[in-house]
Amino acid sequence: MKLPPLKSLPVFEAVARLNSFSLAADELAVSQSAVSHQMKQLETYLGEKLFWRSGRTLTLTDEGRQYLEGISSALLQIERASEQLLGHEESRLRLSVFSSFAVRWLVPRLPDLQRLHPQVELALEMSSENPVLSDRVADCFITIHKNSTAYSYEPLYVERLFPVCSQDYWQKIRRELGREDPEAADLPLSPEEVARFPLLSTHSIFEKAAGDWQAWYRAVGLGIPPQARIQHFSHMLLALEAARFHQGIALTNDYMLSTRKDSEDFVRLPCHPVMTGDEFFFAWKTSRRSERGLQLLRRWLVDEAIRGGLRGE
Repeated sequence: MKLPPLKSLPVFEAVARLNSFSLAADELAVSQSAVSHQMKQLETYLGEKLFWRSGRTLTLTDEGRQYLEGISSALLQIERASEQLLGHEESRLRLSVFSSFAVRWLVPRLPDLQRLHPQVELALEMSSENPVLSDRVADCFITIHKNSTAYSYEPLYVERLFPVCSQDYWQKIRRELGREDPEAADLPLSPEEVARFPLLSTHSIFEKAAGDWQAWYRAVGLGIPPQARIQHFSHMLLALEAARFHQGIALTNDYMLSTRKDSEDFVRLPCHPVMTGDEFFFAWKTSRRSERGLQLLRRWLVDEAIRGGLRGE
């Protein structure tokens, strides 16, 4: 087995993570010259330059970034294997997750995770809609993209959107439509009737203005009526808050109204839903599939998704 200078690997990881020889030296409790020596030894062994140095600025080369990807994962596996053998069951995991999914679905459930699996220490990282799947970003991800063959994916939820409004606004809708009779409350609203009230749009869902409502009307072969009043928001959380404060009708999904106490503030209108085409997955690097912490988190997420109605058995 031909291995590089093993002492240099955690030094390389620290320098790359901190972008600094001096900070890495402080973290590792060694001298800066010792760090420089280890990096020179590793670069000589590999025959590749791992860092570009320009004054006080330090950046990874392309080769350095590629090497860090594999080294970080390998060091984490060594750490996890050693902890298991030593009987240290704590699992420290960074989960990259969308802000809306975190705020409305995951965070309210974290006390249950801590109660069931106190050995799992979970740190949340907010992500964009297309997070880079990398150990440098997080240990695992909630993502809608299966774009890395190095990762495994567990389906959690297939997204659908449906119209909601506040309890008070629902009473206003019923009055204006002449549906104050309790027996008429559950009768379906037509798309034309919905358009008589302000439509709160999250344009980022479909990356174009009113794309969410366009898709909702298109599902029944219609376009948005020209008389419709549309108010635009950059995030579903904002549109839902506007709906909660009686400003109109918003399109939201299942996890946004799942188990939160304020979910009772909303009424799901008797209308058709629309599928967005997005599927949410829990993703983890396949090479780390045997890590107990990842296994526990994966199983817990699946159980919660089933219990909360996001996913079938």
